[in-house]
Amino acid sequence: MGDSEPDEARKGDVAPATHTDLPRGDRVWFVAWLSAVGVTLAALALIYPQTLWPVAPALFVGGLPAGVALAMRRRLARREQSLMLGLWAVCGGGACILAGGVAGPLAAWCLAPVAAAAAQGGGSRLAQSAALALVAAAVAAVAALAGLAPAPPTGMVAFWMGLLALLTTGLGLGAGLILIERQVNRREIRLDDEVERLRALLEEQPHLILSLYPHGRVRTMFGRPPPGVTRETLLTLGLGAAAVSGPDRAAVLDALRRASSEGVAEVGFTPTGAMDRWTAVALRRVEENLILGVMRDATAERDRQASLEQARQDAESLAAGKSRFLANMSHELRTPLNAIMGFSDIMRARMFGPLPDKYSEYGDLIHESGGHLLDLINDVLDMSKIEAERYQLSREVFDAREAVSAALRLLRVQADGAGVNLRGVLPQAALEVEADRRAIKQIALNLVSNALKFTPKGGAVTVTAQGYDGDFELVVADTGVGISPEDLDRLGRPYEQAGDPTQRQMGTGLGLSLVRSFAELHGGDMVIESTLGEGTSVTVRLPVLMKSGQGAPPPLGDNVIAFNPLR
Repeated sequence: MGDSEPDEARKGDVAPATHTDLPRGDRVWFVAWLSAVGVTLAALALIYPQTLWPVAPALFVGGLPAGVALAMRRRLARREQSLMLGLWAVCGGGACILAGGVAGPLAAWCLAPVAAAAAQGGGSRLAQSAALALVAAAVAAVAALAGLAPAPPTGMVAFWMGLLALLTTGLGLGAGLILIERQVNRREIRLDDEVERLRALLEEQPHLILSLYPHGRVRTMFGRPPPGVTRETLLTLGLGAAAVSGPDRAAVLDALRRASSEGVAEVGFTPTGAMDRWTAVALRRVEENLILGVMRDATAERDRQASLEQARQDAESLAAGKSRFLANMSHELRTPLNAIMGFSDIMRARMFGPLPDKYSEYGDLIHESGGHLLDLINDVLDMSKIEAERYQLSREVFDAREAVSAALRLLRVQADGAGVNLRGVLPQAALEVEADRRAIKQIALNLVSNALKFTPKGGAVTVTAQGYDGDFELVVADTGVGISPEDLDRLGRPYEQAGDPTQRQMGTGLGLSLVRSFAELHGGDMVIESTLGEGTSVTVRLPVLMKSGQGAPPPLGDNVIAFNPLR
């Protein structure tokens, strides 16, 4: 019933007590209470048999709660503990009434719930038991005044009964005081142990923890001071004296003021004992006149940050140098390729006479390979210019349908060879935009080329151009293999490709990144939507539409032209 813990079982053949067993101290006290009641009842029955009424019923009722607790033989739950204290109050008050009320020899048993709670460890039940004892005494007094209580025993019977009541309640209260004192001592010992453990942990942690007054004087400190800072300096002169120079000390004092007013502050300084080190202090106000500070050696952190910054600058310089080199090599790379393309065109046209069939085939291969190489180099050079922030848009006003149609015508042979139905959906009215003509054409070429590459034979690629609300929108949708979610997260970054290794060998991985870059240079964006196994849709929106071309998006009806470049 009480709050005390069960004692550990002794080693040997005795089985250890479980958590639900009745504590041994409680069991001893219940047995002692019953034994005292039983011995007294037996003695009075032998010596004064004529006085068994109402002595015997009173003693029986007073010992009933102890018998019930022993019969249950287990630790009670909190609700059961409250019910048991109530039983002690009822039985103690009942025994008092049967023995003549509060003027009788068993009046002390009104304190039975207090004795029971104290003997079992006290704790939170003492207040409840005191209230129950007061109620029991009040009921016994009222019963005596109302004439419901019999006349109290007299003579030696009353003496022995009174002695029994005082002995049992006194033992309970005395045992309770001893238990409470032991619990308090144990708690104090545990508290001292925890304080020592906490102090040891604080002393062993790598930083120095300071308890400060608002003006910088140190109350207490725990931990290891950083190099160049001594405990004696901090304790005698305060936090400001740890800094080597006047400006650093002023910064420390300013940080203390900010911590006092704003709640938090952080400052760094060169310590007096180590000119090559850097110390940082984080300050936080925890009470009105108490600031908590954590001091650490920030030299390694500062050096690491400096090295990371230097590495970042070196990497950016290297990347910028690479981009500048490629951007500057545009003329040198394109000039020989243009010569190759021009001479191969002369050979294919047979301008200086007929060629053998084998040489004619070689001329076609040279022209095709040169064109492919020129496209790859153009992509690399364009991306290098964009990364070097040297790409300049050549804006002009033109009909965007012309750029899209030109891209479709250039790719009709590739679509025919792949067995893919390439279809363009363009509005009848002009789509006048102010943009870079070559960039718009390159966007359409890259998107359609990608769609053809990932669309199997018999599939379809649909190119839709429209304008509304000041935006020119180009949508390229295919019925191809689609893009996995893992690849979709990477696409749009330079040199990132999707698909199997065979498909990745067909390009540089710059197509979509150039589309995204061209869109962003125009102030627009690119959105990719794809379902694996069903197809992909790429939408590019550019805020370049002239006012005359604004309006609602055209439905697929009478005001659109279905353009099939394969016919």
